[in-house]
Amino acid sequence: MRAWLTGIRSSGFAAIMLGLVVLAAFVLVPTIGTYLDQRQRVAALEEAVEVGEERVADLEAQRERWTDPAYITTQARERLYFVAPGEVVYLIDNDLPPQDVPQEPAAVSDEVQTTRTDWMGQMVRSITEAGLSRTVTGTTEP
Repeated sequence: MRAWLTGIRSSGFAAIMLGLVVLAAFVLVPTIGTYLDQRQRVAALEEAVEVGEERVADLEAQRERWTDPAYITTQARERLYFVAPGEVVYLIDNDLPPQDVPQEPAAVSDEVQTTRTDWMGQMVRSITEAGLSRTVTGTTEP
């Protein structure tokens, strides 16, 4: 009888310990989930700060370039076609001789040709036929 009571006592202890482990899991799991969620947010915010710092550095470098008079002159010449007094600028649109200007593009392949189909009409017909078709709800056995 004494051995039986000892077994009940040890199994009762095991049940209490199991209950405490389950209770600890219920208490810690939401906390761990919140911690992981906050770590992800912190990582995303750190990445956003890094991108912002890179953007600020680029803008500061660009601002420094714009303080240089030579850069301003170069940009005015390239972007706005400004010229210094007394200079003459020539803009050439087609500088190729007429014989070198490609008239028609060469064929890519002898076998591949363009088709003369009305793809839009075919697509509309396909959609209307699909929408108007009847579906089979079940099989009928004779």
